[in-house]
Amino acid sequence: MSDIIRVGMADFKLCRSPQKISTLGLGSCLGVVLYDKTTKICGLAHVMMPDSSQITKNTNRMKFVDTCIPDMYEELLRVGAKKSGIIAKMAGGAKMFSYQSSNKFLNIGQQNVDAVHEVLGELQIPILAEDVGSNYGRTIEFDTVTGGLSVKAVGIGDSII
Repeated sequence: MSDIIRVGMADFKLCRSPQKISTLGLGSCLGVVLYDKTTKICGLAHVMMPDSSQITKNTNRMKFVDTCIPDMYEELLRVGAKKSGIIAKMAGGAKMFSYQSSNKFLNIGQQNVDAVHEVLGELQIPILAEDVGSNYGRTIEFDTVTGGLSVKAVGIGDSII
């Protein structure tokens, strides 16, 4: 029996040590881990877009950095994580197509990265590691025992941050 929790696109899930948590297919999307080092409670979000206020008829708060990350943070606290122990790691935010403009406003991956930096800054959560940008997709898996975020990218290789 696998003890790996899978997080789909536009969603977040929580887990506890010794579980692992993973999400697949991060292109311009971001995988954002919030992890309490002391309680070893973790949340992983797979966010697609930076700002929910730009979308009308939004039915899924988990799509957006500005709503998903605060919701996941509050849920972590609700289940016992301690504010003082929470750190963040993230991966994704790629510019997947070469025809995309260098204009930041047309680069959703970079907008997502910037939005996560802003939200985590407001929540006073330090980002310990990130593997973001460039032009390739990623799959990530977080290990609640070690605190390591495994980043896999086809043709690039694997790393742990």
